[in-house]
Amino acid sequence: MQEVDILIEGGTVLTLDDADRIIRSGSVAIRGDRIVALGPRADIGSQYRGRRVIDAAGHVVMPGLVNAHTHAAMTCFRGIADDLELMEWLNKYIFPAEAKNVDAELAYWGSLLACAEMIRSGTTCFCDMYIFEDETAKAASLAGMRCLLGEVLFDFPSPNFKTPDEGLACTESLITKWAGHDLVRITVEPHALYTCSPELLKKSKALADRHGVPLSLHLLETKSEREGLTEKLGCSPVRFLRDTGLLDENLLAFHCVWLDEADIETMARAGAKAVHNPESNMKLASGVAPVTALQAAGVTVALGTDGCASNNNLDMLQEMDTVAKLHKVSRLDPTAMSAKTVLRMATVDGARALGMGADAGRLSAGMKADVITLDFNRPHLTPLYHEESQLVYCASGSDVDNVVINGRLVMEGRKILTFDEGEAMDRVNAIARRIRASLGM
Repeated sequence: MQEVDILIEGGTVLTLDDADRIIRSGSVAIRGDRIVALGPRADIGSQYRGRRVIDAAGHVVMPGLVNAHTHAAMTCFRGIADDLELMEWLNKYIFPAEAKNVDAELAYWGSLLACAEMIRSGTTCFCDMYIFEDETAKAASLAGMRCLLGEVLFDFPSPNFKTPDEGLACTESLITKWAGHDLVRITVEPHALYTCSPELLKKSKALADRHGVPLSLHLLETKSEREGLTEKLGCSPVRFLRDTGLLDENLLAFHCVWLDEADIETMARAGAKAVHNPESNMKLASGVAPVTALQAAGVTVALGTDGCASNNNLDMLQEMDTVAKLHKVSRLDPTAMSAKTVLRMATVDGARALGMGADAGRLSAGMKADVITLDFNRPHLTPLYHEESQLVYCASGSDVDNVVINGRLVMEGRKILTFDEGEAMDRVNAIARRIRASLGM
């Protein structure tokens, strides 16, 4: 009998491996940061004894969800400026509020609050773009969350740097500081083509290539963005990315709402990855991204919530429900965007897009132990015919009761074990009072 650190036993295990195995009355054995075995409960129980045992009877056991695009610290701006068009929302409200208020304290506590919200709704890994990202990395490390993050880069000053070169230096310091960390990885993140000069974009790409890290940016979120950039650049923005050497397998593009057929083909040939943010795009009336066309072309498309100021939550289970229904109604096709497809976008494809496909997004021996359990002993989840459909169309974040990340139990019985979420809420409420005063609200 071998001893393991955690034994999750008796649940319905959704592996999301290449064979899409579902193990009913199954168990998962975890030692250190890895899954060492999974299979029928009787088989695993005859070989392994857990120092800590999680009874998952009546539960679904599955890979943790991957939120492939958000701005964690923007929990501090949740609901500050709703029902507006993107450019008005950014230029009249968000950018001024950030200029007056964003500092290291806001970034840390806002990010820690975001970690609480994400853990509680089953997210084990997120990709973040914001300001003072070293503070977000510290918060994620304390919370025990896996992440890919980077300092947002602009042509203009941010609260954390005065010049683009200072922003690049900040990013390089993040790469050096967090190199080799178990949970935190760094990406280079120029904000968008409309806020970054070609020079800054090329320097960003050179920095990413020098250190072997991904390059991430917002791309074609609105129709007006596409029209303005096409006139300014003299060609499609996607073609511009290709011609300047930015479009390759290391590029992670957020939103991708206003791509045309040629753009999709170009992205597919380059191996670039896309992240779909349906609820944010709906709320800002940006449009519906051509996700089914991207997937048909072979582009890996992940799923993300975007930030709390434009969503306004970080619940990936809710995001899954939305994306499935949005594409069915927009295409007038009830077969579009199946539950299985959506579930893989939030797990397997999310990990793959973030460059973590070898470690996360699936349950199999040797993978990192990022595992969640959901209590299906609930009225809204009864009866159960198909687990994938129930997860996408019925489940919510409040159904998640246990979360393991990197082999560490970070939430048990809906109690977060790694930090005081009440303190994070109190600190963000205090920061919100400062924000209100600064804006004369």
